Amino acid sequence: MTTAQRIAAATCTPEQAQQVFRAVLAAFARPGRIATLPTTDLPPTLLAVTALADSGTALCVVGADATLWSDALSVGTDAPAVGLAAARLVAALRPLTADEVGVLARGTAEAPEHGAFVAIPVESVENGVPLRLTGPGVDGEVIFAPSGLDAEVVAARAAAVLGYPAGIDLLCVAADGRIVGLPRTTVVSAARIESDGRGNPARTQEN
Repeated sequence: MTTAQRIAAATCTPEQAQQVFRAVLAAFARPGRIATLPTTDLPPTLLAVTALADSGTALCVVGADATLWSDALSVGTDAPAVGLAAARLVAALRPLTADEVGVLARGTAEAPEHGAFVAIPVESVENGVPLRLTGPGVDGEVIFAPSGLDAEVVAARAAAVLGYPAGIDLLCVAADGRIVGLPRTTVVSAARIESDGRGNPARTQEN
């Protein structure tokens, strides 16, 4: 993809931007529930940040061709490119490590809005290791079973939200554009699905 093509892909139409914003808002309003991004030429994790990016939201892209994509997003959205620790928006083209999650901006109790919004890739938002979600926006509990979300990253995310309202907001993004939000208000714990003996889930337990 040429530089011009990257910039064109990173410049969403107003309709696309509204669709992205609504999908991300829905994902965070109902943690654990699946929402879907529109289909564009932009990698889904990059697309997820476009509707939030502007001249006042510093952006970092992590992964292959990060500099090229960062430059394209800066042109398309006016968001300044910065290092990972200073970014308000992070779009990862590869899974982040636990150490990288540990350096993300968390904001403060007085300025929680300075905590990072992070879009990370997962193999799928289903059929993986089950996680139990509770907290605001969740009716009781929800089981979210992403494929390709490392347990150490889940633990690092938990550490990053301990100082609520400071913390980070994590968006899991599959290659098919399906997304699940894990806002800083959500409690994530390991869960085990028990069978009722007929192959059907009976209940969940924390490990």
